[in-house]
Amino acid sequence: MNARHSRRLALALGDPNGIGPEIVLKALAALAPAERERIHVFGPGEVLERTAAACGLETLPGTLRHTEAGTLPAGTWQPGRIDAAAGASAIESATAALQACRARQFDAVIAGPHHETAIARAGIAFSGYPSLVARVCGVPQDEVFLMLVGGGLRIVHATLHESVRTALGRLSPALVQRAVRAGARACAMLGIAQPAIGVFGINPHASEGGLFGPEDADIVAPAVAALQAEGLRVEGPQGADLLLSQRRHDLYVAMLHDQGHIPVKLLAPQAASALSIGADVLLSSVGHGSAMDIAGRGTADPTALLRTIALLSGRAPAVGEAP
Repeated sequence: MNARHSRRLALALGDPNGIGPEIVLKALAALAPAERERIHVFGPGEVLERTAAACGLETLPGTLRHTEAGTLPAGTWQPGRIDAAAGASAIESATAALQACRARQFDAVIAGPHHETAIARAGIAFSGYPSLVARVCGVPQDEVFLMLVGGGLRIVHATLHESVRTALGRLSPALVQRAVRAGARACAMLGIAQPAIGVFGINPHASEGGLFGPEDADIVAPAVAALQAEGLRVEGPQGADLLLSQRRHDLYVAMLHDQGHIPVKLLAPQAASALSIGADVLLSSVGHGSAMDIAGRGTADPTALLRTIALLSGRAPAVGEAP
């Protein structure tokens, strides 16, 4: 990446029927002109213009750097509606932004909130932005991970949108090691060269010395030992509750979806950033959904998107500061 102050960001609208277009325009309107010039928007221009008019920002679209992507069929834009065309639009806009970033036109990608049902109705295989990043970048899906940033925490997830039974079957020392390495590289991109890393256990109390099962001794402990041998500052497995209460680490690695999502969303409701890490492109989205229930009403809050822009620009609050 370039020096932090000059990072160029590609910003995809997300689901055009959700709050993505609104929070994009509100966030850009809140930025200084010099900051806005570093951001290039990918998405349907008609949606930008009509959303700007609804929000009282009619002049803004004409001043933006914009590439048409994810164009909707005529008459299909309807805020609040879960629609296959809108799901396809979100994927097309994000894909165009990722491809431009891979071509070194930009340094990182920000994607607006998507709606998984709309994408599924479009017949597109998708399990979150990490899966799209993997597909566009041509790497296996189990090499791209989600890292949530918010409330003074950074948490990488070894497994994500899958049943607990499936996740337990997929967890392995190699998968845990890849998650930790991806998190360490992402921290370096964000300015933390040698992060202190705490790894959560799979079972309560990290299995309590085998009392609650052999999974931590068989899976997480060997991974941590191998990473320590590589020179990484990593410790664990320990119970997630214990590690989080101590707050001694720059980065945490969760084994399961809820281990990482609950603390971040508790501490930073509607204000977290969700980074897809591990590929040659860094993508971040917001840590909230497309909020179809309020789409088109002009009440959406751009705070999470502004924090995500700040995070990728190197202006985010340090760990421990208020969200």
